[in-house]
Amino acid sequence: MPPIPARSTRRRPAPAPRARAALVSALAAVALSSGLTAAAPPAPAQAAIGPVTWSDEFNGAAGTSIDPGKWKFDIGGSGWGNNEQQYYTNSTSNVSHDGQGHLAITARRDNPAGYQCHYGTCQYTSGRILTADRFAQTYGRFEASIKIPKGQGIWPAFWMLGGGNWPTTGEIDIMENVGKEPRTVYGTVHGPGYSGAEGIGGSRTIGAPLSDAFHTYRVDWSPGQIVWFLDGTEFHRITPANLGGDPWVFDHNFFMILNVAVGGYWPGYPDATTVFPQTMLVDYVRVSAWTGDGGSALRSAFSGRCIDIPAANPVDGARLQMWDCNGTNAQQWTATGDGTMRAMGKCMDPAGGALGNGTPIQLVTCNGNPVQRFTLYAGGELRNVSANRCVDVKDWNSANGAQLQLWDCAGTNNQKWTVA
Repeated sequence: MPPIPARSTRRRPAPAPRARAALVSALAAVALSSGLTAAAPPAPAQAAIGPVTWSDEFNGAAGTSIDPGKWKFDIGGSGWGNNEQQYYTNSTSNVSHDGQGHLAITARRDNPAGYQCHYGTCQYTSGRILTADRFAQTYGRFEASIKIPKGQGIWPAFWMLGGGNWPTTGEIDIMENVGKEPRTVYGTVHGPGYSGAEGIGGSRTIGAPLSDAFHTYRVDWSPGQIVWFLDGTEFHRITPANLGGDPWVFDHNFFMILNVAVGGYWPGYPDATTVFPQTMLVDYVRVSAWTGDGGSALRSAFSGRCIDIPAANPVDGARLQMWDCNGTNAQQWTATGDGTMRAMGKCMDPAGGALGNGTPIQLVTCNGNPVQRFTLYAGGELRNVSANRCVDVKDWNSANGAQLQLWDCAGTNNQKWTVA
């Protein structure tokens, strides 16, 4: 894996928590008697979390290495884009089970094999493991119970990458701590336009050092929203609205990473107060499925059928259609905080970005373009905000497979929708 550019050394202030509301409540908030100006943008829904899809409980015998079916090692002393000082090894001296139900990732002031780092002969060894090529998932709950190490220059992390070229494919930092701030956990995202020092994140500071006990660190991740928790209490959330117009790149598979770095631009470097070895103990890592976020079907007042993704196939450019309402995810639509209407992790979109009469309605990757904003009004109109036109059942076709288009809003039943 190529070196990863620097993670944030400065943090933007955390935005205030946003209201949570599902599509039904967003619709109800619109005054029946008012015109278009009365419709408030719907807010993101709380993620719906399903069964555990992957876990490691770290119940191996003392001194044994990681499960190679679940994890692999990053190895080397390149500095990893952050001027880190450690050499990551695959030795059980740095990564092993402790025999008490934990994984131990240990940073040591040693160099047993003459390792060379970017600055010369390495002074430290440590461990970095990842699920790349073993497991990745889009959306859901990613959680670990961790007792972090401590000390000036020590930098433990539980985080995720989207693969491919960083930062284009994104980074989600579930937990980071730097030893000089022993009571503070950081949660951050990085992407194009907000990489490196421009990561967007929040933090929480508690009354005792995080290294004193095990704590649970988690994100709940759903389309258009990531929420961070410490010990079950939310401390930060972001939506595309927090990115200042930069692209949201968090609608695809991410894999997980656990590591303990030594030194770097952000944490600073070990000094006379830093005691080695320092060990991060991980009790478990668990991933749960995302099962939808309170989405609802949109039923036509004309045909009684629902807006549907054909063949439940969420590929870019799939033309939306009308089909018998069946309760599947292909018919579950959520109005999110950035004004988009989403199903199966993608956005309702006017084909080609066109806004004229007859423009087909399709499903594509959410890209932050304002033309993807749709608002459902209390009178039943589903209106594209940029075009100021309505989603319309083409040719008054009442059959399964009828196509959708943009058309001048006329108040007719083929332009009226109810939440089913």
